[in-house]
Amino acid sequence: MYLITVFGNLLTVLAVSSDSQLHTPMYFFLANLSFVDICFTTTTTPKMLVNIQTQSKVITYIGCISQICFSLLFAGWNDLLLAVMAYDRFVAICHPLQYRVIMNLWPCGVLALVSCIISVLNSLLQSLMLLHLSFCSEVEIPHFFCKLHQMIQLACSDTFLNDTVIYVSPVLLAGAPLAGILCSYSKIISSIRRISSTEGKYKAFSTCASHLSVVSLFYCTVLGVYLSSVATQSSHASAVASVMYMVVSPMLNPFIYTLRKRDIKEALVRFFKRAPIKGTIVLVVKKCLDCRTQSHDFLSL
Repeated sequence: MYLITVFGNLLTVLAVSSDSQLHTPMYFFLANLSFVDICFTTTTTPKMLVNIQTQSKVITYIGCISQICFSLLFAGWNDLLLAVMAYDRFVAICHPLQYRVIMNLWPCGVLALVSCIISVLNSLLQSLMLLHLSFCSEVEIPHFFCKLHQMIQLACSDTFLNDTVIYVSPVLLAGAPLAGILCSYSKIISSIRRISSTEGKYKAFSTCASHLSVVSLFYCTVLGVYLSSVATQSSHASAVASVMYMVVSPMLNPFIYTLRKRDIKEALVRFFKRAPIKGTIVLVVKKCLDCRTQSHDFLSL
């Protein structure tokens, strides 16, 4: 599953970056999302695989803090990118004539950069606050990766400030993007309903169907992780929900976009066709050079 996640999202990045026809805002954000998915699942899955292979459950303190820091970074970045992509679809459907003016290169770069900066600041804040906590002895986390709230619960020092931040941060970083996504899609649906032709409605809806599927998958798995940690104290149930959130969701995202987007399929076909052609040209040139060298040696003799 990890290899499928990495190669699937990597192919999406390569297809978008190598094909000039896909150099549009929608695919620019999609390439960013695929990159974030690769990094997000890489923060936890390789360590989990090593632990399974070596039958060891040990992780260093620095490794645990680093895992928390990067998982918070890429989770928040993923969430904000989904909100930015919803805004992109809102402009494309509700303001199609102004789309190229509003969503040109500069605003797209700024939106991607701002979402990254906000995620970095949140990750650094919570990780640095965690470093100030003291632990009485070696701690055991009932999970396959270091979770922030479990580390805070195992601390021996006062955690009031950490608890405050850990509850306020998700409201801002998850609630605000979700509100933006819901607002964008409410206006998108309202705009689609005003289209008279059935074909026009289908075409407008198909442009945002893939994004809507990815958003639903992301927030359903996040909600599953939250409910499993609140409703039950079972570490097994929480771990299963986290696997869905951190492994299954990033793995399915490229399939959702690839299966629904003809442009991605055609770009991947063109990408794989170019590689053998380049190799053939090199071989032919080399063969001709060898022939010339052999002919020159024969004439010398």
